Amino acid sequence: MTKDSGAFRTIGELSKELNIKPHILRYWEDQFGMLQPLKRAGSRRHYRPEDVEMVKTINRLLNEEGYTIKGARKFLTSRKAKSGATVSQDAQAASAPPVAATVKEDNGVMLKELKTIRDRLSSALGQA
Repeated sequence: MTKDSGAFRTIGELSKELNIKPHILRYWEDQFGMLQPLKRAGSRRHYRPEDVEMVKTINRLLNEEGYTIKGARKFLTSRKAKSGATVSQDAQAASAPPVAATVKEDNGVMLKELKTIRDRLSSALGQA
């Protein structure tokens, strides 16, 4: 028997549903301030539908996209800020340099660093 998508979930139910251990969910609550399930008597956690979506997003960022906790926190904070952006902030963003150019530059720097690491590892393995 499955719960309705709008129903609250206990930490055990969410853990089973998403295949994430309960201690990881509790750790994420400490690391991501925006994840705040309801706590009932005996500190039993009840995850609302928006909490479930937040956990799914955190899981995707950390385990599928390779974000660090700090990076995922920053991503979620910036996404929250963007969703509350005013018209004047949107106008400022339009005058800013395109994101694609910045991403290309960041990717180029990252690629160069990764190649350097690869070369170091290769030479270390060759010496071993």
